[in-house]
Formats: sequence, C-alpha cells, structure tokens
Amino acid sequence: MLILLVAVNWQVLPASGYVPPSEDLWLSLKTMLMPAFVLGTALAATLMRHTRSAMLGVLKSDYVRTARAKGLAERRVILKHAFRNALTPIVTLTALLFGELIAGAVLTEQIFTIPGFGKLVVDAVFNRDYAVVQGIVLVTAMGFIVMNILADAAYFVLNPRLRKQ
Repeated sequence: MLILLVAVNWQVLPASGYVPPSEDLWLSLKTMLMPAFVLGTALAATLMRHTRSAMLGVLKSDYVRTARAKGLAERRVILKHAFRNALTPIVTLTALLFGELIAGAVLTEQIFTIPGFGKLVVDAVFNRDYAVVQGIVLVTAMGFIVMNILADAAYFVLNPRLRKQ
C-alpha cells in the first residue's frame, strides 16, 4: 500500500531499487526511506507501547513520590529516577526485537528489491544453496547472541544495584 500511495500515486519516492550512497547520496536516502519506514514503524509502535506501560508503572512507585517530595525538578525526577528504572524491560524487548527486525528485513528487501541480507537468504533458499543458508543462520544467531550480551551489559549501566553484587 505504501508503494502504491507514495511511489505510484504521489510520485514522491522511487518504488524500489537500491542506489549506493557513493553514487548518489540523495537518491540513496530516497530509496531507503520507504523500507526503513516499513521496518521501523511496527517495532517503534511496540517499543513505545511498552515504554509507556513501564513508565506508568514506575511513576506510581514510592521512590518517585519521594523524589518529588524532596523538591526535585520534574524533569530530573522523570529522567534520572523514573525513566532509568523503566528502561530495564525496554532493553530486553529491544534485544528480542532484533530477531523480528531480521525477519522483517527478509520480506522488506524482497519487496523493495534491495540487495541485502534478507534477499541473500531468499535467493539461497530458491537456489538450494545450503551452505549459504547455513552461513546466514550462523551469522544471524551470532548477531542475536551479541544483542543479548549487549542487553545484559546495558542492565549494569542502567541499574546501579546490579553493580554492587
């Protein structure tokens, strides 16, 4: 629907294809705008919904009420006390959404004819190139493991209570 509306009817962006940034930076940005929008909106909606839910839960806690009672500015209460504690489930969700991003890239790259990781796996499956498929699965699994390790490291940065143990 986005291609039909934006590329065909309005003729604002190209419908598909890929132009390297080294050739034409402006055209490269225009060709990547729709695929990035398609991949990002669903993930952003999920993250925003969970962030809102986590913030609403944290804002009702005692330490936020205490910080407000001490006379701290509302901005400092939200950023330093509430948001930092609400980020723990968001970091977990972000690491898990990495797999969804990779899965979405397979379909998005196929639709927008972008020569990327997703298109490579589809072409390898259709050509029965099992070595390439196994390599892609291995690299994807390693990326997922690295994302989870980074999420675990982010817990220590965000939550000072974990550093004392």
